[in-house]
Amino acid sequence: MLNIKPVTLTGTHVRLEPLAERHADDLLAAALDERIWTYMSTKIENRNDLTLYMAQALEAARSGAALPFAIIHLGTGKAIGSTRFGNIAHKDRGLEIGWTWITPAYWKTPVNTECKWLLLRHCFEELGCIRVSLKTDARNLNSQRAIARIGAVREGVLRNHMITRDGYVRDTVYFSVIDREWPEVDQRLRAMLKSADHRKDENDSLSS
Repeated sequence: MLNIKPVTLTGTHVRLEPLAERHADDLLAAALDERIWTYMSTKIENRNDLTLYMAQALEAARSGAALPFAIIHLGTGKAIGSTRFGNIAHKDRGLEIGWTWITPAYWKTPVNTECKWLLLRHCFEELGCIRVSLKTDARNLNSQRAIARIGAVREGVLRNHMITRDGYVRDTVYFSVIDREWPEVDQRLRAMLKSADHRKDENDSLSS
C-alpha cells in the first residue's frame, strides 16, 4: 500500500516542493509562452487560467488523487514550472509521473532530467512503488524519444484516449518503469545528469 505524503525533493539544479499558493506569481510568469502547451491537456494564458489550474491541482492533492509539485530553480529561487504524481493506485503500488511543464528558458538543460530522476528515485526507493507510468500525445515524437532514452518501456497506444481542449481526439502513448528496472534507469539518469551533452529533445518530454 502506497503512503503518499507531501515531500520536498532537492537536487543540484532544482527543488521540487509541494505546490502552494505562494508559487502563483512565479508560475504565471513562467507559463505565458504558447510553446509550453502544444501537446498539453490544459493551457495557462492568464491569471484566471492559473487560478483554476492550481485549484484543481490542490483539490486533487487534498483528495489523495495526486501530489503536485512546483519546480524551483535553485540558481534563481523561482518556480519555473510544475510536475506531479497522479493516477495513484495505493493498493497496487503504482502511480503516474506527468502533468509536467517547464518554462522554455530551461528547456535543453538538465532541469527536466533531474526532475524525473528525483521523482523516480522517491517512487522506488522511498514509496515502494512497483510501477511508474509516463504518457504522452502520440504526435509528440520528441517526447517519446526522450522518455525511451531514460530506459522506460513503451507499452502501447490508447486510441481515442482523450479529447483535448481544442476538440482534437488524441491517441496516447504509454511507457512505464517497473521496480526491477529501476537500478538501470537510475544509472542512465545519473549518467545523463553528469554529461554536458543533453540532446535537444530532452526537455520535450513534458506532456502528459
